[in-house]
Amino acid sequence: MTSMPDKMMKQWIVQGTNGAESLHLREVPMPVPGDYEVLVKFHAASLNYRDIMITTGTYLWTARDGIVPGSDAAGTIHTTGPKVTRFTRGTRVSPIFHLTHLYGRFREQNFTSSLGATHDGIFQEYAIFNEQSCVEIPSHLSFREAATLPCAGVTAWNALYGGPRALKPGDTVLTQGTGGVSVFAVQFAKMGGAEVISTTSSEEKGEKLRRLGADKVILYTEDEKWGETAKRVSHRGRGADFIVEIGGAGTMGQSGKAVAIDGQIAVVGRRAERGFSRDGDGDGEGGTHSTSVSTIRRVLVGSRQLQEEMNVAMEVNGLRPVVDERGFGFGELREAFRYFETGRHFGKVVVDFE
Repeated sequence: MTSMPDKMMKQWIVQGTNGAESLHLREVPMPVPGDYEVLVKFHAASLNYRDIMITTGTYLWTARDGIVPGSDAAGTIHTTGPKVTRFTRGTRVSPIFHLTHLYGRFREQNFTSSLGATHDGIFQEYAIFNEQSCVEIPSHLSFREAATLPCAGVTAWNALYGGPRALKPGDTVLTQGTGGVSVFAVQFAKMGGAEVISTTSSEEKGEKLRRLGADKVILYTEDEKWGETAKRVSHRGRGADFIVEIGGAGTMGQSGKAVAIDGQIAVVGRRAERGFSRDGDGDGEGGTHSTSVSTIRRVLVGSRQLQEEMNVAMEVNGLRPVVDERGFGFGELREAFRYFETGRHFGKVVVDFE
């Protein structure tokens, strides 16, 4: 990969572990794609809790100092290398989260290709990718909507449809909170004909979840035994066939009480070490106290194949992501990070590049 010395672009980098104050904006030469590479011009990007962890030094895996942060974006192909066959100039695309995880089982070597941690991410005006590491975005979505999909969308899709057992009509799904993965899980579960039970912190958020299709909402602020409650109110009291577990140690106790026999707990985060976090992702109990025979499955986003399957399903069903009502510009990335940390958002926080 070479660069155009007379053409410059802006990018954010992370230096240090002081949260939003670790974000620094700089100008660098615009790169030129190689034979099998594409240059993507980004139009919008979204935040994930992982981005906060990287800027605070609390990320579970390796994050390189000086990294360009972020993993979820949508843009257009600006330039293609001479041997590229998957895309043409102007195609609307997103990069995938793990650039080498194209299909099948996640493997250890895929860790080194994660955007925004070991490989420069998307909070820059342009970026180079191998053509195999991009997917075309759903045709009915705007750039802002499509920018929410590569991490949160694919993670939720994988939790319900990518494991040893896929969601089927009539199953019961339990979601936690109102962050990006949880909201996507509600939408994907209802699209698949499931009963959905959701936990959240307030009646206001609960009403939004109901409008998305949640059949039952439990306020964890009023019910510390929400896992037991979820099992009791589920269809015929069976419990949840799928639990999208984002709290980690802080919520696994109640998740274990909510899960059905032969159910599946898809662990996708650790938002609540003790007690609920501000966006409703914990319960104050540690450990997995399940009386059911269930499967605990760690979900690490998902492959390109899963993302392409998700995109087709969204397109056919006309499903649109939930984007938080507050927007930010490219130069306001620090402000976006601070807002995201408050947990006041509903759905995905999006940054517009233009």
